[in-house]
Amino acid sequence: MLQFLSFLAFTAFVAAYAAWNLRKDKLNTQDGYFLGGRSLTGIVIAGSMLLTNISTEHLIGMNGSSYKNGAIIVAWEVTSALALVAAAIYFVPRYLKMGLTTIPEFLEKRFDGLTRTLIALLLIISFVTTLLPIVLYTGAINIESIFEISDVLNVTKKEGLWITVLVVGIIGATYAIFGGLKMVAYTDTINGYGLLIAGLLVPFLALWDIGDGNVWQGLVKVFNHAPEKFNVVSREPSIGVGARDAILPFEVLFTGLIINQLYFWTMHQSIIQRALGAVSLKEAQKGLLFTGVLKILIPLVIVLPGIIGFYYFGDSLYDEQDTVYPTLLKKVLPFWMTGFFVAVVMGAILSTFNSALNSAATIFSLGIYKRYFNKDAGEQRLVWIGRMSSTILAVFAIGVAPFVANAPEGLYQLLQQLNGIFFIPMATVILAGFFFPRVSAVGAKAGLFFGLAFYILLYFILEVELHFVHIWGIEFLLNVAIMHLVSMIFPRKNPFIIQDVGVLDLQQWKYAKGVSIFLVVITLVIYIFLDNVG
Repeated sequence: MLQFLSFLAFTAFVAAYAAWNLRKDKLNTQDGYFLGGRSLTGIVIAGSMLLTNISTEHLIGMNGSSYKNGAIIVAWEVTSALALVAAAIYFVPRYLKMGLTTIPEFLEKRFDGLTRTLIALLLIISFVTTLLPIVLYTGAINIESIFEISDVLNVTKKEGLWITVLVVGIIGATYAIFGGLKMVAYTDTINGYGLLIAGLLVPFLALWDIGDGNVWQGLVKVFNHAPEKFNVVSREPSIGVGARDAILPFEVLFTGLIINQLYFWTMHQSIIQRALGAVSLKEAQKGLLFTGVLKILIPLVIVLPGIIGFYYFGDSLYDEQDTVYPTLLKKVLPFWMTGFFVAVVMGAILSTFNSALNSAATIFSLGIYKRYFNKDAGEQRLVWIGRMSSTILAVFAIGVAPFVANAPEGLYQLLQQLNGIFFIPMATVILAGFFFPRVSAVGAKAGLFFGLAFYILLYFILEVELHFVHIWGIEFLLNVAIMHLVSMIFPRKNPFIIQDVGVLDLQQWKYAKGVSIFLVVITLVIYIFLDNVG
């Protein structure tokens, strides 16, 4: 009962706080609903970005992977800081200058309306088929493990997971449908910092227990037990036999991982929409770079607990790696704290789920409905369509969620493999829009379709002995080549110029370059000091 009360208390507080802050907001306008009235500050942007990114697929998936494979998985996190630097210094200033609401909007300005529509459809499909179901399912695993829903309701574990997915999906959809981006951002801010605090408590309490009251001694014991688990540089094969089963060989950091990180942190709608809703460029840059700082710290929450789990459980959970984190929680958290922790985890699930729904609704309403179905639609009509599309997408995601179970290399690895279908082709088109002025609209579409077919053919059909992140890198280069070749036959007629629409104050944050340099240096230091450990 105490667990459940602490869960309800924190969840109710977050909802009340967000509702109070939104009491005077106009949620029936386009900017009010989809961009939070362009009023988000740096702290809110950072908290919301962190929680939109970090959800249960990280808490469960990455900790499960680090339990089995060690800290090599940390590359997904620390290299994010470099992409956030690129977002703060190069991409977001240009997005805000153009007054964008969505990234596909940029593609219409740079190429044409059909390119925008194709990317919009791919984004929506990627949300519904990969991100949303995996977030819901991993969240259900965590909640079922701690609250034992199946026992409480006297149903099977599978039925308990279905019920949890359904309830969490409905709550998340309600936030996104009725509150818009600002409701999502405010709830994210509290839950984001709550997750950071609660997430850090898990390894702290575990190390306190292992070290008999001395956290440092606990860390030393964990390190001495399996020093190889702390090595961040993987010697796995990236080419040839074993490459397909490798987690993250070091070589891939310099090929496809660069493109993936750039896409996710500078172009992915559900992430960058927070910066698009900033009150000024200065606040957007603060939010992006502070997120970079948090991403450097976040491995303590989503990687270290998995390694600690190996100290406690040995290899007994190798075939059930996605149960490691929930099992660790039950072992180290005091009984009275579990309800609060589940509330924070629920917030993490809701954040990513809400954000993806809000982004999909924004893309559909402004990029597809208004363009093809009702060009004269008013703001209230567009908000209504956004709410309806969120509802439909939520139903789809809830239906797909239970079918992502039993991924052989873990749920986080599955998410990345599936993301490759969509992320790299879209990233190529957007990067071409900025950096390759000769690429035409026809060339962009040719590269997009080639990229989709290339990855599916090589990875899923031919099953080549090549790590999937390397395939991303090869795909990117071939996409660019195809775009240029086609653009020679169908050249662009008019040059593209970014124009300032005067929506926001575009003065740069005076510490932006200094913080950016710090993030680059600290990323390099992590790899220098944690190479060849063990």
